[in-house]
Amino acid sequence: MTDADSAVATAIARVHRDEWARVVAGLARRFGDLDLAEDAASDAFVAAVERWPRDGVPPNPGAWLTTTAARKAIDRLRRESRRDDKHQAAWMPVDDAPPDPVGPVDDDRLRLIFTCCHPVLSMESRVALTLRLLGGLTVAEIARAFLVPETTMAQRITRAKAKIRAARIPYRSPSQSDVRERLDGVLAVISLIFNEGYLASAGDDPVRADLTEEAIRLGRLLRTLLPDQGEVAGLLALMVLTDARRGARVSRGGELVTLDEQDRGAWNRDLVLEGHALVRERIAAVAGGGQQPGRFQLLAAINAVHTAAPSARDTDWSQIVTLYDRLVRIDPSPIVRLNRAIAVAEVDGPDVALAEVDRLGETLDGYHAFHAALADLLRRVGRSAESRAAYDRAIQLTANPAERAYLSRRRDQLGGAV
Repeated sequence: MTDADSAVATAIARVHRDEWARVVAGLARRFGDLDLAEDAASDAFVAAVERWPRDGVPPNPGAWLTTTAARKAIDRLRRESRRDDKHQAAWMPVDDAPPDPVGPVDDDRLRLIFTCCHPVLSMESRVALTLRLLGGLTVAEIARAFLVPETTMAQRITRAKAKIRAARIPYRSPSQSDVRERLDGVLAVISLIFNEGYLASAGDDPVRADLTEEAIRLGRLLRTLLPDQGEVAGLLALMVLTDARRGARVSRGGELVTLDEQDRGAWNRDLVLEGHALVRERIAAVAGGGQQPGRFQLLAAINAVHTAAPSARDTDWSQIVTLYDRLVRIDPSPIVRLNRAIAVAEVDGPDVALAEVDRLGETLDGYHAFHAALADLLRRVGRSAESRAAYDRAIQLTANPAERAYLSRRRDQLGGAV
């Protein structure tokens, strides 16, 4: 591959990352067909791969892709003459002008998220479908996010699309009541997009800033849309406080750097201040008689405690355990209980935490973070052979290169088995 070909390939990859969601959402808004939108967008990117190395990258790649995808969609509709109503629409002139905003959601991508999060779909299907169409995640990436086999996730997405077609769910701006009814699914979507970006489950890049930035962008838009929704503010606070640490998250050598070892001077202070302000706002709202905090608000508060400490040793672990106690009452999931046990280890010691973690083994055996936490606790109580085995299992279960490097170093520091 020549340098010019390499530059074009890099440009296509960047444009795919930046423009995929816009192209798919715009096509879905115009044609009202999710399968057609996804297929036409894919066709447009295939055309880019074929033509850009010969013709050069266009001055406005996003506009080129949007126009090409719309033409591909029209071509598909013309070929499907059995769909009479859409066949007639195919002969209409191309009109790429944005529609007049209708309803409370006037961003194509957010509008598509709310469409995919229709109550007729299960929560799992809503999240998976939107991650595929808006986040641009592969089926394999979504499957890892849900801790299910890839074939299961592919079937889930296919069934979700079929159900949208069968129920004739329109691609339109939802009413205010629709927005509030579907909010939990939308928040879950944005959260999973962010999580996949912050610690990628596969690929050579341990962190995918394109996904974290897109999730935060969507979070800001949702915050503007629903300024009085505490969980919207909570999720945005959680994301910005987490993303503030991104610059210190991976070492120069490509190894994961855990929170206690990070250079806090490398954190993005503007994001930290933004997150703290959102958390304080929610605390004031609750104190003023507002609704009690939900899952994202409590997670944001936990992250606020971490980022308020000038050093790891100054962390108020007792406050963190108290916040996890409240979180467990509304979300007693195994992962929340695992994270609570990690905090308990800092307050009551690793032996107490180890007893709690052991009880989660059967449920979380396929979750790499469980084995990483178990390995660390076993190391701290001197059970080196068992710790080594847990590190091996954690390394086996994660594909993130930075995390594998960190876990391998920690395992090798154990020395000979005891």
